[in-house]
Amino acid sequence: METFLSVLTAAGGLAFFLFGMNLLGNSLERAAGGRMQKALEKMTSNVFKSLLLGLVVTATIQSSSATTVIVVGLVNAGILKLRNAIGVIMGANIGTTVTSLIVSLADPNHAESANMFLKFLKPETFTPVIAVIAIVVIMATKKSKPRMVAEIMFGFAILFNGMMIMTDALKPLSESEVFRNIFATLSNPFLGILVGTVVTAIIQSSSASVAILQTTAATGAVPFSAAVPIILGQNIGTCVTSLLSSIGANKNARRAAMVHLYFNIIGTIIFFIGIYLIQIFIGFPFWNDPISMTGISYVHITFNVVTTILFIPFTGLLEKLAILTVRGKKNEEQEEVPQVSVLDERFLRTPQLALSHSKEIVELMGAYARKNFVRSVSMFQSFELKRKENILEFEDAIDRMEDKLNRYMVELTSQELTDQDSRTVTYQMKLIVEFERIGDYAINVLELAEQLHQKGIKLSDKAMEELHALADAVTEIIDMALECVRTDDVQTAAHVEPLEEIVDKMEDTLKFRHIERLKNGQCTIDGGLVFLELLTHLERISDHCSNIAVYVIGYHRQLDTLDRHEYLKQMHEGSNNEYSRVFEMYNEKYFSRI
Repeated sequence: METFLSVLTAAGGLAFFLFGMNLLGNSLERAAGGRMQKALEKMTSNVFKSLLLGLVVTATIQSSSATTVIVVGLVNAGILKLRNAIGVIMGANIGTTVTSLIVSLADPNHAESANMFLKFLKPETFTPVIAVIAIVVIMATKKSKPRMVAEIMFGFAILFNGMMIMTDALKPLSESEVFRNIFATLSNPFLGILVGTVVTAIIQSSSASVAILQTTAATGAVPFSAAVPIILGQNIGTCVTSLLSSIGANKNARRAAMVHLYFNIIGTIIFFIGIYLIQIFIGFPFWNDPISMTGISYVHITFNVVTTILFIPFTGLLEKLAILTVRGKKNEEQEEVPQVSVLDERFLRTPQLALSHSKEIVELMGAYARKNFVRSVSMFQSFELKRKENILEFEDAIDRMEDKLNRYMVELTSQELTDQDSRTVTYQMKLIVEFERIGDYAINVLELAEQLHQKGIKLSDKAMEELHALADAVTEIIDMALECVRTDDVQTAAHVEPLEEIVDKMEDTLKFRHIERLKNGQCTIDGGLVFLELLTHLERISDHCSNIAVYVIGYHRQLDTLDRHEYLKQMHEGSNNEYSRVFEMYNEKYFSRI
């Protein structure tokens, strides 16, 4: 009965430990937010930078599984190259050993000889203090940043509390003959590797699995010979999370997950052979002695550091092995219209990461709309069915992006968002609408060109000259709208409205001239009506670009809404010298051409 109660208490301690680790990891990820993903994107120019980055990020969020899942997502999105991802994955394996070092602070053998300072670092001393501070902050404030720090502290406290419960509950078992026989059986290295792999795969955390082994080792019942193969198996078991995350992803993302698996399997084989050869021919004097919590931490670190050093010169071979395992189709061609694979549910748990990548898709929508506009205008010069089909493919991609982005934004709002994150969601949803409408007007332009082509009508040379002048102005305003979204440049956004006013002025002038040509019989009725409708579509596109510029300015002024009409009224009144200067510049550049 006593043994049963000890096991039950240990299970409760494990529950606290896993919950604390989950709370700690999630809180740290939210705190790292966009900084973490930006680092993963930019600091991977060589294997050493990638390795260091993976180490630091994983040590920060204390989860190699979280890091590798993010890496798989970034590779799936095409943001991170497979070769660059290898270094991050290797660094993540070293970074995850930090947890075992922290847990080893609770080693009773280590604590006995410690001075007063180290005794203060014992979990039973500092855990209650951290928990009290954290809960006071959580109850006393609603501000996001202090609460986030408090949640990190509280997760830390729960983690160590669970660990202490497990350690205390397992102490009586050290006297149990059955308990000792279990670990004597696990001295069979192959069985030890299997147990380590299965347990870690079930709880999907090598850090938690190693910590469980450390608390068990505190009883003195785990010999060094049993601990080594279990630790090796734990490193294999942690690959399950990245493998699961790669299901349904593209081939490069699956290859990244396979790199993680091969790194640990091949590393385990090499380390296993090396350590047992040393034991056979030289022998470790402590091989059958009980291993300490600190000793487990050292073995865990040694395995990952040694394996990483061995693999650094062979990252190319790891990449080739993954490519051989996950093969692409023969003569596979890259699609001209890419899929929206970057909108991945893996990113939703870190809203800043999700918003960063949704912004990239919003920008891509704008780029596609711009491309379709330019090509649709060119169809008035020379109509080609193949080009029409390609334009429609891009429009279909824009529509799919809009649908996926809107769904993604709705899913994102169910996450815990800061005020800034919530404002960014609203801002991006406004941009999605504007870029989608620009894409629709580009298709309207295409349809007008097709009408003329089917009727065998061509616009006059004068009308084509005027169309090119207006289309060039609209193309530039689209470029400016895209640029201010891409670079968050408020100054560029402020230059959109003067050009939009020039487009309005050109539209009015060209409509008046074309109506006069219609009256004088200088052009056909069908051609004239198409031209007038075409002018309207181009002016509407510039209106949507103006909307985008206003949204950019409002977002960066931290305003939930910017009174667009009041803003435009102030601009049009001419009180702004910069506005007048830019207006005159565009007047000379475009209006003078007609």
